[in-house]
Amino acid sequence: MTLKIKIVSSALLFSVLAMSGQAWAQSSIERPRARDIGLEIGIFETGPMNAITDVQGVRVGHETVIRGDDIRTGVTAIIPATGNLYTHPVPAWIHVGNGYGKVVGETQVREFGEIETPILLTCTLCVWSAANALKEWMYEQPGMGEHTLNPIVGETNDSRVNNMWADPIGHDEVFAALNNANSDPVVEGSVGAGTGTQAFGWKGGIGTSSRVLPAELGGYSIGVLVQTNFGGALSMNGAPVGRELSNYSYRSFVQAPGADNDKEDGSIMMVVATDAPLNARNLDRLAKRAMMGLGRTGSFASNGSGDYVIAFSTNPAVRKPRSSTTPVAIEVLTNEAMSPLFAATVEATEEAIYNAILKATTVSSSRGELSAISIEDLMPVLEKFNALNWDENVSR
Repeated sequence: MTLKIKIVSSALLFSVLAMSGQAWAQSSIERPRARDIGLEIGIFETGPMNAITDVQGVRVGHETVIRGDDIRTGVTAIIPATGNLYTHPVPAWIHVGNGYGKVVGETQVREFGEIETPILLTCTLCVWSAANALKEWMYEQPGMGEHTLNPIVGETNDSRVNNMWADPIGHDEVFAALNNANSDPVVEGSVGAGTGTQAFGWKGGIGTSSRVLPAELGGYSIGVLVQTNFGGALSMNGAPVGRELSNYSYRSFVQAPGADNDKEDGSIMMVVATDAPLNARNLDRLAKRAMMGLGRTGSFASNGSGDYVIAFSTNPAVRKPRSSTTPVAIEVLTNEAMSPLFAATVEATEEAIYNAILKATTVSSSRGELSAISIEDLMPVLEKFNALNWDENVSR
């Protein structure tokens, strides 16, 4: 079989190493993104970095925490826009696909339709310490006074390899992620809030992708970042990867009694950024489409899965001051202009999830191990079901 690899070498692709501790965290082994192996998703072009940071003003930072034999976690910070987010919040919405989870600050966002702080992603029992640290960071920013604010913190459960009961995310970790946030290409896989998470029974983590609409459709950018930790039956461009590799939810009931990796529960946090001028109502509609991208990958949003989408717009035309004694004019897209943005969001969400899985490295601790998907096993499945190189093999 001939593998078509665009960026990384086959030698690197087939080197899947199980490591832990600092040796794992500092590993230079390079794993592929979806497009590196010919897995092209959808019809729209990506941004230059194929990342949420393709949306102007968005910055992302990680802090990965590896301590002793049982701490494998981290925090990821998404700063939606430049300037003071409290005095000039950004339009936003939080969509709840399945509400088994903890998202600090969710009700105020749904009440006002705005976000006034950066967004943090971390482990389940770390959300309150992370929110407190985010509060402290915000009060150190220029122009802040004494008033309440609404930190936004989401989570997924990484307890298969992480002792989240130790409350390992606090002031130092949150400040590091926020202060290191930048608009560069986003590091993906087992990093930051994705350090100890899984997807479909394999190691998951942080993934991102973007789309740029043609000029005739507005030329707007959409960027998505995900923190994966959920189950189902993995599908990639329609290829039934989970079934072919015998790793999917309820396998022990339908295939082999006592089979391993019969994991259906978990969660996912999805962050959707756009520079299209949208109000909170249409950001709600946009966020719902991210759930469709999640569904394309094989998730069914199990009972124990917290599936949340945080969507925001960075466009200056819709970013109004917090206080004004006179009416404030904003310019927003009409409902009829939303359809291409919906399509782009579905595509970017699907690809971001694939990138999270493909970039993830194996993580182990005294609590257990989450193994990265084998690229060597994956490629024949994708070729068998004609899931690769659609830019060359499918007419546009």
